[in-house]
Amino acid sequence: MNSRRKFLRQLGGTSAMLAAGTPFVNAATGRSNPQYAPKNLIEIVQPRSAADNVNLALIGAGIIGHFDLNCALRVPGTKVVAVADLYAPRLERAKEVWGNDLFTTRDYREILARSDVDAVLICVPDHWHDRISIDALNAGKHVYCEKPMVHHIAEGAAVIAAHKKSGKVFQVGSQRASASAVLEAKKRYEAGAIGELTSVETFLDRTDALGAWQYTMPPNLDPKDVDWDRYLGDAPKRPFQPERFFRWRNYKDYGTGVAGDLFVHLITGVHTITESKGPTRIFALGDLNFWKDGRDAYDLVTAIMDYPKTDKHESFQFTTRVNLAAGSGGSIHTRLVGTEGVIDIGWNEFTMNRLKRPNAPMYSTGYDALFTYPKAMQEQFVQQYGQKYPSDQFTRDVKNEPVETYAAPEGYDDRFDHMIVFFNAIRENKPSLVREDAEFGLRAAAPSLAANLSADQRKVIHWDPIGMKLAKATT
Repeated sequence: MNSRRKFLRQLGGTSAMLAAGTPFVNAATGRSNPQYAPKNLIEIVQPRSAADNVNLALIGAGIIGHFDLNCALRVPGTKVVAVADLYAPRLERAKEVWGNDLFTTRDYREILARSDVDAVLICVPDHWHDRISIDALNAGKHVYCEKPMVHHIAEGAAVIAAHKKSGKVFQVGSQRASASAVLEAKKRYEAGAIGELTSVETFLDRTDALGAWQYTMPPNLDPKDVDWDRYLGDAPKRPFQPERFFRWRNYKDYGTGVAGDLFVHLITGVHTITESKGPTRIFALGDLNFWKDGRDAYDLVTAIMDYPKTDKHESFQFTTRVNLAAGSGGSIHTRLVGTEGVIDIGWNEFTMNRLKRPNAPMYSTGYDALFTYPKAMQEQFVQQYGQKYPSDQFTRDVKNEPVETYAAPEGYDDRFDHMIVFFNAIRENKPSLVREDAEFGLRAAAPSLAANLSADQRKVIHWDPIGMKLAKATT
């Protein structure tokens, strides 16, 4: 680990300067629209011929489905040809947004059977992620699957196997793996700028009802418009309940709560920076403190995880929290604490505070044992100290270096960069260009889901980050 200490003394001044991204191009019209162009910092592999164009299908036209598809269509050479959803009015809305010639269906398998579909965006409730991902890979489609990759840890191995067998591009949709602030922080970390990593502290809090998944439900709902039986899938059978369909994140049968939805973002960022495979022990506390609306998923989870030493980093502790009733305002934060500095990361920005430790023993006449000694002894100590550690040769105090700040350019969209990575991998026929593949996806999802298990069972959960499986406690 000595190379970690050979950090760069100069890392480009106090702020990072970045070039503007590629202008937005509407795939349907071919016209640019710079006014609504998100900034991207990852270079786009442009389509070189019609063969490089990618026909997309969206499976799940809810909130994230709209976000993801609209973002994907900003990448040159992409086109949406089909949409699947289990709520009929959403299919009607899909045609309003993306064109009347769009093929729509309630059965995602009809989409996978189409020869004109190259890639699918899977934006459905968590309990369908594994099944649809496997079916899509087996059908020869490239897959962008929203996080968390699986609903239950045990489902991960089958997704990984299907991905490896298919040879197709598979990417999990936690954009922290492609976010500029995370990647820039990674450069500083790998250069050894903060020394050896000792701990990581993260949180992602929210204050409002929409952030807590109290989504707007349609007025005058007709149950016939919902394919309820298909929606339930492998979840327990029960009569139709609108909240469980439109606010599915609140229920453990279909979602993974704050841990599966939001811990994954935080862990993805940390794993991207450190290249860690994951923790070995997870302990969490969960509670339902504020949202007494019938949900059974926690609205507050706090977890601590134990990361072992690897060839990439020393052992470190990871603490994380999500609170859906934060009283002081919602925010996201990741703090990497090293022996020689700290990196504090928000969503698209960070600050780095570095320090220089003294190379002489520290003492103080005010807060140290020295002031408890007789005055003559104090004077003798100071005289001898000055002779042994002259001030012109030794640093006697901790010195803080100038703070470095980084901020992505105004208008930057990390989701867009994440989509660019996905389509670049498809066009280059290089699945390895994707950082957040199925193995990465499980290694980010499993500790998050283990936090839920720990909170439910009130015990430490042991995890094998290399074998990617639950483990037994070791003595």
